[in-house]
Amino acid sequence: MQKRVRRYLVLSVLTLCAILSVSLIMPFTANAAVRHSAQASQPHFLWARHGAKGFASAGTNLTYNGGPVMAGTMHVYAIFWEPTGSYVSSSYNGLIQRYFGDVGSSGLYHNNTQYADSTGGVASNAVLAGSWVDTAAYPSMTLQDSDIQNEVNNAMNVNGWAPSMSTMFFVFLAYGENLCTSGYCSFSQFCAYHNTFSTNTIYAAMPYDGTSLQGCGPLPNGNPNGDADTDAEISTISHEQIEAATDPLLSAWYDSSGNEIGDKCNFVYGNTNSDGSNENWNGHPYIVQEEWDNAQSACVQAGP
Repeated sequence: MQKRVRRYLVLSVLTLCAILSVSLIMPFTANAAVRHSAQASQPHFLWARHGAKGFASAGTNLTYNGGPVMAGTMHVYAIFWEPTGSYVSSSYNGLIQRYFGDVGSSGLYHNNTQYADSTGGVASNAVLAGSWVDTAAYPSMTLQDSDIQNEVNNAMNVNGWAPSMSTMFFVFLAYGENLCTSGYCSFSQFCAYHNTFSTNTIYAAMPYDGTSLQGCGPLPNGNPNGDADTDAEISTISHEQIEAATDPLLSAWYDSSGNEIGDKCNFVYGNTNSDGSNENWNGHPYIVQEEWDNAQSACVQAGP
């Protein structure tokens, strides 16, 4: 009888210890999952020039944090969400598509090749894989990130496109359309952002920079293509594209403050030509911001 009592007490103590162990571990596991989920759903913003967050301190070099890069060739899909009656400049869509055809072979994009992931892959090229104009109405005058994600899904369904770790979707909005997410709004606080949803759907939200050139334009005279709205947008595109190439899931290359390759050179353009350009790719002029080069610990227009 005493043996059975002792055995019962021992088993009870072991059971209690197991329960306590699980109860102590579960909050930490749950909290870690919540933190990971919150981080994954938080877009990475390009802050507007006039905001306090518009300029990131150069600080230390980028460090690798374990996630993948967009290795090899990035395939870009441009989604121009332009409801009937909305405004974009007459050369807007064409110049943006031309940029996507030129940037992949540039020295600026080649700078990405120093940022490898755990497989040794590097982002080495980019091409325009497709484009689509959606004339459907916006659900409201102030969009949310969920609306942008829905538009990416819509574009994939209509066009037969599919996500992958080498695919990026850009959603371009028309003049005056506001976008708010995570407590911030376009133009007053940010110019654009990149983010990801599901497993590997990588995208950028691109409000129309011409709505607020003071906050999101490159330079007062930075109009090498004679279209201030589009020249500004292209600089913003380059920021988002190269950040996504080196940090697509927000888990690869950034510095100790969370700044990505473009943040560290936000609105830094180096020397400009008389036409307002600082780059000429395939005979086409552009004004695009510089990107961070770990090899030089500086912002560059070509590297490494």
